Amino acid sequence: MPPILTDRAALLRHRLRARAQGAELFLHAEAVAEVEERLAEVNRRFTAPAIVTAFPEVWQDLLPGAHIIPDDETLSLSPGAHDLVIHALGLHWANDPVGQLIQCRQALRPDGLFLGITFGGQTLHELRTSLAEAEAALRGGLSPRVLPMGEIRDLGALLQRAGFALPVADALTRRVTYRTLFHLVADLRAMGETSALAARPRQPAPRALFPEAARIYAQNFPADDDRIVATFSLIVLTGWAPDDSQQKPLRPGSALTRLADALGVRERTGPTS
Repeated sequence: MPPILTDRAALLRHRLRARAQGAELFLHAEAVAEVEERLAEVNRRFTAPAIVTAFPEVWQDLLPGAHIIPDDETLSLSPGAHDLVIHALGLHWANDPVGQLIQCRQALRPDGLFLGITFGGQTLHELRTSLAEAEAALRGGLSPRVLPMGEIRDLGALLQRAGFALPVADALTRRVTYRTLFHLVADLRAMGETSALAARPRQPAPRALFPEAARIYAQNFPADDDRIVATFSLIVLTGWAPDDSQQKPLRPGSALTRLADALGVRERTGPTS
């Protein structure tokens, strides 16, 4: 079993609180726009889509009639029922991300499309660095306070492990400015993205921790207008359920044209120095 990274009960409480208080979902809106643009580039009409999301109110108009489900550890998807599955900004909290991807692939019909969008890479690296520096100075050690984020190379490899064909991973970076660290944390709370780490500290933080982290943040990561900058990296994962109609890589040695001819250079043989 993979290690337990996320306290799912805490994550649910945070999301419910965000929705009850008027969720701040501008990054979900960005993700919707990105997915919509990518779907427009696919020359196909999807008739049985599914969307995995904790905030259906943002995603429900993307594909009217889509089967919308929460990002539970076990997804409510039937095998082979869909020609499109979208995993929408929840994969970063999964205790078993490969398991999530495998469930999505199994829910697809042959040659069905998977589109996943998740936080990764350098997301909130400024906050992580500032909190770590402040806590090390005050307490001489570190506590897990910000979710670790997967890098694009690692997330792309998960698509292959899950059995997707033609896997592609790419990233979008969004930088948002805030007045202070405290305004950033308030926004994260309104997104339902405050820490739900299973290993998070349960005791109250030292009184001086967040003011010191705010000072370090403002000093090291200023914006141009006396504000601070926060980075959000959106990783987009694309893969297809395997099908015989898809392109296959050529066998080694099956090329009909020499590389030297294609490059317009003379082929050299023998030892070189």
